[in-house]
Amino acid sequence: MIKEQRPAFIDFEASSLSLITSYPIEVGVCMPDSTLHSWLIAPHALWKDWSESSEEVHGISRTSLITEGKDVTEVAQRLNRLLSGQVFCDAWTFDSFWLYRLFRAANVEPGFHLESISALLSPQQVEQWPSARQKVISNLGLPVHRAANDALILQKTWEYVSA
Repeated sequence: MIKEQRPAFIDFEASSLSLITSYPIEVGVCMPDSTLHSWLIAPHALWKDWSESSEEVHGISRTSLITEGKDVTEVAQRLNRLLSGQVFCDAWTFDSFWLYRLFRAANVEPGFHLESISALLSPQQVEQWPSARQKVISNLGLPVHRAANDALILQKTWEYVSA
């Protein structure tokens, strides 16, 4: 594979794993130069879903979202200023749902296209991915299930399997 440019990666944390009622609570981006950006997202007035078990995984309380989160419009606009073209994620079904929920609530169109990381990988790289990801997590020593960390882990795992 010819590496013309390193891609950008995105990850979301969410209120739950429901593909009906969940919503994004944090978004993290790892830019091609490894610069990280992340925002907690204040719940939109219509977003009521909350899972205690999901909170145990990501460690973000609904109260902290209300007090520290950014408005959905601000987050959508910041993402559009940062990103263009294809942006890659590792859980396309969930991430595309949460991206749609965010931008729909903000009444803003995404200025970029979300794509699965699998589009960048050969069958052999897909096979290597789980063990490579675990090595990267171990090497970086970062907590998982925080959006910026997970976006960086995506980038570093992609680099590992692409080497």
